[in-house]
Amino acid sequence: MTATPSRVFVARLAGIAVFDPAGDQIGRVRDVVVMMRPAPRAPRVLGLVVEVPPHRLVFLPITRVTNIDAGAVIFDGRINMRRFQKRGSETLALGEMLDRRAELADSGGEQVVVFDLGMEQSRTRDWLITKVAVRRTGGTGHGHRWAGGGRGAARLGLRRRHGETLVVDWGAISGLRVTEEGQGAANLIAAFERMRAPDLANVVHELSAKRRAEVAAALDDRRLADVLEELPEDDQVEILGKLDVDRAADVLEEMGPDDAADLLGELPSDQREQLLALMQPEDAAPLRRLLTYADDSAGGMMTTEPVIVSPDATVAEALAQIRNPDLNPALAAQVYVCRPPNETPTGRYLGTVHFQRLLREPPPTLVSAICDTELDPLRPELQLETVSSYLATYNLVSVPIVDENGRLLGAVTVDDVLDHLLPDDWRESGMESDPGTGVDAEEEALRGKE
Repeated sequence: MTATPSRVFVARLAGIAVFDPAGDQIGRVRDVVVMMRPAPRAPRVLGLVVEVPPHRLVFLPITRVTNIDAGAVIFDGRINMRRFQKRGSETLALGEMLDRRAELADSGGEQVVVFDLGMEQSRTRDWLITKVAVRRTGGTGHGHRWAGGGRGAARLGLRRRHGETLVVDWGAISGLRVTEEGQGAANLIAAFERMRAPDLANVVHELSAKRRAEVAAALDDRRLADVLEELPEDDQVEILGKLDVDRAADVLEEMGPDDAADLLGELPSDQREQLLALMQPEDAAPLRRLLTYADDSAGGMMTTEPVIVSPDATVAEALAQIRNPDLNPALAAQVYVCRPPNETPTGRYLGTVHFQRLLREPPPTLVSAICDTELDPLRPELQLETVSSYLATYNLVSVPIVDENGRLLGAVTVDDVLDHLLPDDWRESGMESDPGTGVDAEEEALRGKE
């Protein structure tokens, strides 16, 4: 390995790009695979878990990595595209070791929490986990020697500060080989904080059920809601079932109404009713309406929160609404002009204005003067085939859904249609696809080496 730092901290590898020798990016690092060894021997690094499109995790042996720097990993161009499957003898450095509690060996059992791991190449060319970055959880140090410190502070009776961080040798801590119940996940989440929700969902999907529950407990409600929307149904039900019911209701309120209704539809009726009863009435009411429609109907696919404006709204006001960075891009593509009230079900639906038309008109222009009234909205009982044909025929990314009185109930977006056109297990298929490229002899030798 050339031009690689002598020590690499694994949390800083999370999400960095992986390139072949020609400079083409093939994926991003998602984890580091290590093999724990009997004390006092340091864990040996076996390789990297790399996510390649579309959401497939593969194993890249560390022996094929030629360079690691702050922004990229470069390998020799050879990689087996079989789906990565962790073996019983292997541990994921990020997914399983971050946030574990441990003890400083020479401190009388002082507790610390691991927030990073340092790996270095030995004289035998093996990569080993040699350093552990930890954060003190409080109490008094008892003489442990660490980078930047020594025994003098303990002799003088100085108190170590809660939250103080230090880097110690692997052999200077104990307890990391034991699976910990109630392990936190703050540092794991921090390693992937810039990751988009679909990518973080892929990481969460690959974790053990124990770690999935711990990550869910550590994520804030909004972030967890975004991740749940991207997970397979089985994972959604599992995670929601392990949350306190009050928090589960809060997370459902943060989800898009269509996604929340789909998830509630997978739950037993008594659990569904309990959660709906705990939600705010204004959040529960649209979910109850959505649950009355068949899953593959326009009503079952629609969201109840499209962008709605009154006929006296101006172009400037409509543009201000679609600039919302949290808005689904498909929903932001057009606004629906309706008579008050502006919450679904609205007053009478009048027409649609595409955002391109908004960009061409002077800001003071009233949206009622430029809305498209020629395309008829759809009814909630129409089936998937009809909705998808309508979107394709008129080159639309969303379509309004109205009731028999012409009131807007919601909108079906093209991504909702794709969710239903794809096989039921399309999320798992994307995450777990295995092209069957056969066994890689070098990989097998590395992962079987003691």
